[in-house]
Amino acid sequence: MSTPPTALLSVEALSVGLPPGADRAMAIETVSLTVGAGEILCVVGESGSGKSVTAQAVMGLLPPQLPITGGRMTFEGRDLLALGAEERLAINGAAIGMIFQEPLASLNPVYRIGAQIDEALRLHSRMTAPQRQARTLELLDQVRLPDPKAIVTAYPHQLSGGQCQRVMIATALALDPKLLIADEPTTALDVTTQARILALIGDLKTRTGAGILFITHDFGVVADIADRVVVMEKGRVVETGTAADLLSRPQHPYTRSLLAAVPRGRPRAPSAGKTEIAPLLVAEGVSKVYAARGRLFGTGQGVRALDGVDLTLHRGETVGLVGESGSGKSTLARCVLRLEQADAGRLDLDGTDLNAMAGSGLRQIRRRIQIVFQDPYTALNPRQKIGDAIAEGPVIHGLDRQAARDRAADLLDLVGLPPQAAQRYPHEFSGGQRQRICIARALALEPDILVADEAVSALDVSVQAQIVRLLAAMRDRLDFALLFITHDLRLAAELCDRIVVMRNGRIVEAGPTAAVFERPQADYTRTLLAAIPGQHVFGTDAASSPVP
Repeated sequence: MSTPPTALLSVEALSVGLPPGADRAMAIETVSLTVGAGEILCVVGESGSGKSVTAQAVMGLLPPQLPITGGRMTFEGRDLLALGAEERLAINGAAIGMIFQEPLASLNPVYRIGAQIDEALRLHSRMTAPQRQARTLELLDQVRLPDPKAIVTAYPHQLSGGQCQRVMIATALALDPKLLIADEPTTALDVTTQARILALIGDLKTRTGAGILFITHDFGVVADIADRVVVMEKGRVVETGTAADLLSRPQHPYTRSLLAAVPRGRPRAPSAGKTEIAPLLVAEGVSKVYAARGRLFGTGQGVRALDGVDLTLHRGETVGLVGESGSGKSTLARCVLRLEQADAGRLDLDGTDLNAMAGSGLRQIRRRIQIVFQDPYTALNPRQKIGDAIAEGPVIHGLDRQAARDRAADLLDLVGLPPQAAQRYPHEFSGGQRQRICIARALALEPDILVADEAVSALDVSVQAQIVRLLAAMRDRLDFALLFITHDLRLAAELCDRIVVMRNGRIVEAGPTAAVFERPQADYTRTLLAAIPGQHVFGTDAASSPVP
């Protein structure tokens, strides 16, 4: 293919093999793309389409079991495949920066955050130690991390997943790279932080003329930032075009199917009669304070994660809990699950005081309340086959082992995985597939309440739509209550009967979904709604069929 004169990166007919026994022979096959100076190229496609493999090939980070079998890659005219180790080290991190998809797997757990950002500056710049320190604090402030002076002394395990992702973004932006590869960089972020990060990336492009290779499954982000788009399916490029053309006039059936799955954010009609019966869960005045632990949390008073929260949840109802990172959403969920003990207030489950439960009584309560965690990579035992992982809970609670395995097989089918998947281990699945396994495991006990903590944030749009419809169908079939924690307000609109907006440990607005979206009362709610990406393309006035 011809390369434009201004192309920073050119990938030509690149092919990468897969190990024997994989579901196909090639991870990517004859992939060609270019990224020009001052251009944002978005690469979209489902899990397993080859997006991340392409990025890893450009960075020279492919594992030995994924060999490059053909093709050519150049950066500023230099053959990347011909570089030696020292030449590659000089380019990576300085001229080419990368934001990885899994921040907890990319950050070194034994080094403080400040030291990890400082390392990139020390290796690739001539800054003095005070200059590097000032630059580190500036970067942490730019990605909206609270109290940068405290964050630099923290270790990765002391931060949330979203905060770790912002650290990775700060590190990648530290040296103003000529080419930035961003692999799902905003997946774990709330809409307002995402908007800030996208603005930072856009500023890098404008200020330095950098080229951006941006991998994402969020078409709202594509609509807001992309100059051109590459669509990949099963290791091949199936469509390429300008963002305007591809979003308005997609040519390939696969592209059309992806765009059809994008949620439009049309508020769901509330479930009839659900709130007329006695609530299944009542939370009144729930408060939680985390004790101060060194400089990260300040000194003296600690962090008030929940401050007098009131919430009701009815059987068969879905309540969406939205707000920025640190607003208290996950802490409230953990108190409901009794993974945390509330410091004050009442938590009543169908007449049972959750705060008073202990021992075997608490075990029985936890059978009735299940959770799907945000990170599927850490939620599954890497040494346990997934069929056993799904069946384990029912067996513990008295179900015959064969019946539990049969239930696991049925649930795997419901979440779109083949029966033979039961005999495989977690590392053999993509991130999206692992999350479907986690959902199947949570449903195995047929809970009264299911807490979904950002359960679909890491999934492709088509899989998101499938899982959200699955949750809705299972909710209607089993009549459980669903507490849906999310930063994707469009998904919340289409799935939830009511919306609860949290900020700084307090509820600032709550009400029926349509009322909150169409007539928000709090300034903060209006700020969240205004930050939803891609509204000019995927606004609520666009044709859409809301989740039933």
